[in-house]
Amino acid sequence: MQNEKIDFLKTYLSLYIDHNTVLADMQKPNSKYVVLDVRNAPAAIKKDQIKGAMAIPAKDLAQHLEELDKSKTYVVYDWTAGTTLGKVALLQLMSAGFEAFELSCALEGWKGMHLPVEKI
Repeated sequence: MQNEKIDFLKTYLSLYIDHNTVLADMQKPNSKYVVLDVRNAPAAIKKDQIKGAMAIPAKDLAQHLEELDKSKTYVVYDWTAGTTLGKVALLQLMSAGFEAFELSCALEGWKGMHLPVEKI
């Protein structure tokens, strides 16, 4: 049973990517990561997003998959790590053949570490 738990945790953790990895690559001229803000809220509610992120609400993502570049790796985020929109978006992307991760600690963690955000 212990090995099954370990295998489950390894799989679960492999779905996430940390802030420092994403930020370091985003600063390169030809970043392999595309950060997707998948929060299902209007800009007036969101107010800000990760600097350079592309906003595609999770509820609309399926209709926009053809517009995305399969050579890129997508990093999705929601308000907090405890919400499910990031996981829903991650499932949609991976099921459609995209390389994708969920941002560890979501927007809340990004802002908590004072990483770059921009007004919407």
